[in-house]
Amino acid sequence: MTLVSITEADSLYDNLENMSVRQLLENIHEEDKKVLPAVRQAIPKIEELVEKVWERMSKGGRLFYIGAGTSGRLGILDASEIPPTYGVGYDLVIGLIAGGDRAIRKAVEAAEDNEELGWEDLQKYGVNKLDTVIGIAASGRTPYVIGAVKKARENGVLTGCITNNPDSTLAQSVDVAIEAIVGPEFVSGSTRMKAGTSQKLILNMITTSLMIKLGRVKGNKMVNMQLTNQKLITRGTRMIMEELGYDEAKARRLLLLHGSVNKVLEAAKNENSAL
Repeated sequence: MTLVSITEADSLYDNLENMSVRQLLENIHEEDKKVLPAVRQAIPKIEELVEKVWERMSKGGRLFYIGAGTSGRLGILDASEIPPTYGVGYDLVIGLIAGGDRAIRKAVEAAEDNEELGWEDLQKYGVNKLDTVIGIAASGRTPYVIGAVKKARENGVLTGCITNNPDSTLAQSVDVAIEAIVGPEFVSGSTRMKAGTSQKLILNMITTSLMIKLGRVKGNKMVNMQLTNQKLITRGTRMIMEELGYDEAKARRLLLLHGSVNKVLEAAKNENSAL
């Protein structure tokens, strides 16, 4: 059976070099409009995966993203933003890319073609049955990713994927397959465009939902964010002022003393309970 490779199909547009800048921008935008409906169609599978990951994370499990090229970089981007945003450790959501960290900036030749390497990279982290491995590959046929999820699944690890082709080898190799079928790219085969955009949106949905369900958000506020710059200190100060009615000086002093908005709120709650 020949699998459909929509991500490699010819663009719906031709003679791109003859288009004006305005035409290029408008046509790219027209293609981008197809991303949101494709992601919307995938929500039931995203929900299924998030529910399963949440159950495992609640017991101490971790989430691994594994990919190559653009897909790998997007996984690393999402994973790297979780600790400062939600105040969790860097070992809770981990992104791996074929070729290692040097592949984040520069392509590493043939790294994604090694079917054994992905599982070897996962084993360095002692992956176990409480963990989840999500393979990311627009084509759904990247050997590095497929080999990793197959071995993870054989070892009792929950597996999922994000792909942009239907019924791919990758999707058939995991427990929960998320397929965002966005169609041919504006530049044929350039999956850093619509496919990459859909992957970024889905990654946002997965980790944001998980962090909320794990109690890292209060109301709609990032109360556990790390205070890594003045902007975030100011934001945290404002949150405390709104929640507790303190003046700015007191709110800022307590924030810097306790280290997070959530710890200030907990201290105030304990203080009130003692009265």
